[in-house]
Amino acid sequence: MKSRIRSFFDRIFYTPTPLPPGTFQTIMEINGVLYRLHLRIEQEGKGLLIVNASTILHLNRTAAEIAFYLINKTPIEQIISSMMRRYQVTADIAAQDVENFKIRIESLIQTPDLDPETFLDMERIERHTDELVTPIRLDCALTYQSSEGASSLYAPLDRVKRSLDTEEWKEILKKSWNAGIPHIIFTGGEPTIRPDLEELIQYAESLGQVTGVITDGLRLTDSDYLHKLLNAGLDHIMIILQPDEEQSWEAIRDVLNEDIYLSVHLTINEKNRNRIPSILRKIKDMGVKALSLSVTSTELVNELSYASRTSAEMGLHLVYDLPVPYSVLNPVGVEMEQHEATKQGAGRSWLYIEPDGDVLLGQGSEVCIGNFLTDPWETISGNRKLEPSK
Repeated sequence: MKSRIRSFFDRIFYTPTPLPPGTFQTIMEINGVLYRLHLRIEQEGKGLLIVNASTILHLNRTAAEIAFYLINKTPIEQIISSMMRRYQVTADIAAQDVENFKIRIESLIQTPDLDPETFLDMERIERHTDELVTPIRLDCALTYQSSEGASSLYAPLDRVKRSLDTEEWKEILKKSWNAGIPHIIFTGGEPTIRPDLEELIQYAESLGQVTGVITDGLRLTDSDYLHKLLNAGLDHIMIILQPDEEQSWEAIRDVLNEDIYLSVHLTINEKNRNRIPSILRKIKDMGVKALSLSVTSTELVNELSYASRTSAEMGLHLVYDLPVPYSVLNPVGVEMEQHEATKQGAGRSWLYIEPDGDVLLGQGSEVCIGNFLTDPWETISGNRKLEPSK
């Protein structure tokens, strides 16, 4: 089955003219199930399909074209005719290709704890490509405040003029959606300090955006609070693990019991460097599937390499591109293996917004390229001035 699916996307005998860029959406019923679909066509005809505001599916040209036809309610007979003409295949093959695409969309809905970015044997577009005229993700630092007892030493508080209120953040979310940005990460500081986090998640979900939260997890041990975030439409969570705090482990256990995608971040420091194997084993045995790593100094680069290798051997998926919140326990300053990915992705795949609305290419950047609340998107996008990707 998988080989047949792959052959669909590899079966291109010539290169037809790609579909023009644009954003399209619809509510569609497949096999009795309603799907909320948002499609963003990129340059060169590749696309991003957002399913039920919970999963981003990367599409090559052929898949993007089928999604475009389905979203625009094109009759199946016309889709098959167009695919036959454009890709030089028989009616039977074109019909099967369309049916396979529908089946995969349905499988997304039925898969528990789904990764917010999924490929399901579809051709994966090159990450951080210059073809991404608009970034895929917006990292929103709602506050640089940390939970009680945590230090904010690494947060650049002197650069933040004020904190945006709820309506201002909503305006940013709406503006980002209109610009074509489908994925929102709420980070900090500690985003659960904000009393409006639930409301902001709900608003982004109502627009159609995929939402994630990066948190120390302490408030997630409150079942009522956790379920408020889940019911608001939250799609994935990263918990910043504090290995010596039982409440941190409790937060992981509580989230693992819910139907949501979880990743865990471990910062390697002088205190825990000799306990890496046991910490990783505990993470794995709990059922965590995705792990993010960083270190507090260059002197720990060997420990980082060891942890990365060991995690991979355990079958943990390594996450290297999410913005770990500023705090003394998990600084951004030294994330060795993330450096190249972060450099290439900043400004291309994502942008970072500070608590006052100022826009950086990525977390840790020193250059402000505008303010998402007050500046037009065209100005911000034009100020990205990206180095050529490699």
